[in-house]
Amino acid sequence: MPVVIAVWLGDGILRTVARRNGGGARAMVVATFWPSLVRGARMIEIHDLTKRHGPRAVVDGLSFTVRPGRVTGFLGPNGAGKSTTMRMILGLDAPTSGTALVVGERYRDLRRPLRQVGALLDAGAVHPGRSARAHLAAIAAANRIPPSRIDEVLGLTGLGSTRGRVGAFSLGMKQRLGVAAALLGDPGILMLDEPVNGLDPEGIHWIRTLMRELAAEGRTVLVSSHLMSEMALTADHLVIIGKGRLIADTPTAAFLKNTSRTDILVRASRPQELRSLLMSHGAQVAVEADGALAVTGLEPHIVGDLAAAARIGVHELTVRSASLEEAFMAITGDAVDYRAGSIERTHQS
Repeated sequence: MPVVIAVWLGDGILRTVARRNGGGARAMVVATFWPSLVRGARMIEIHDLTKRHGPRAVVDGLSFTVRPGRVTGFLGPNGAGKSTTMRMILGLDAPTSGTALVVGERYRDLRRPLRQVGALLDAGAVHPGRSARAHLAAIAAANRIPPSRIDEVLGLTGLGSTRGRVGAFSLGMKQRLGVAAALLGDPGILMLDEPVNGLDPEGIHWIRTLMRELAAEGRTVLVSSHLMSEMALTADHLVIIGKGRLIADTPTAAFLKNTSRTDILVRASRPQELRSLLMSHGAQVAVEADGALAVTGLEPHIVGDLAAAARIGVHELTVRSASLEEAFMAITGDAVDYRAGSIERTHQS
C-alpha cells in the first residue's frame, strides 16, 4: 500500500511522493505542485483596490478574480483604469489602498515571478539596439531560464527567422516580441494589454488562437482590448470597468443575453396586416424606416406560422442580436470620460 508524502523542496516546489511501507523502496514522484496550487492557484485576485492621484480616484474600490482555464477580457472606455490596474497587479504602481494578488501573493514577493506571471504592457519598452534574440537572452539570464526556451518562444511567435535590431521592427513585430517575452518563463498566468495593436489579420488570428490554447491548458489569461469584435470571438468571461469602478463581472454569453436587444426582423407582402396579427398574439411590433417589422415577444417559428396561416408572404425573417460592441456601449455610456462631438455640431459652431 503506497504512502503519500508531501515534501517541500528548496526551490519552492511541493512534490507528492509515494513510498511503499518499509523496505526502503525507491521513491516515485507522483505529482509536482507549485505552492500556488494550494492557495490562490493561478489566479489574479483584486480586493477593494484603489489608486488616487490627488483627489481623483483612477481606480476606485475595485474587486474581481481572474480564474484559470478561460480567457478573461478586461474592458472599459479610455481612462477607465485598466492599465493602472494591470500595473498595480505587477507591482509597477503602488495602490493607495486594497490588494492585488497573483497566485496568492503580491507580485513583488514571488520568488520566480517570470515563471509564474508573464505580461505585455508596452510593446515599445525594448532597447532599440538589441536583436530580438539578445532581448530575450537578457531576460532569460536574469530569471535563470534555459537558453533553449528562447528558440521555443521565437518560433511560437513567428520571429524565429527575424534578423536586425528591434528599433527597426514594425509595431506588429514588437507586439510579437512582447508576447514572446511574456511566454519566456512558461508561466501559468498571462496578462496582455492591447496585444492585437499593429497586428495584421493573420497576426490577430494567431494571437486569438494562442490565448484560447493557453487557457485550454489551464492557464489564467487576462487581456485588455478596445476591439469588441475580437473580444467577442476570444473572451469567455468579461470584467468591465468605468471610471475606476466595476460595472460587470460575467460570462460573455450571459452579458450579451442580459444587456443586448434581440428581435426578429420581418419583411412581408402585407406588413400592416401582419403587424396587427402579431400584436393580437401578444407581440410588440415596431415599424422600421424601410417598412420592415421589428418583432419581440414571439418565437421566430410562431411568427412564420402565423404569417403562413394568414397567407401573408414572408420575404425575410431574421433573428437580430446586438453585438458585444453595442452591448458594451450601452452599459458604459455613463462612464465615458472622453466623448467626441459630431461633425454636424462642429460645423454649426
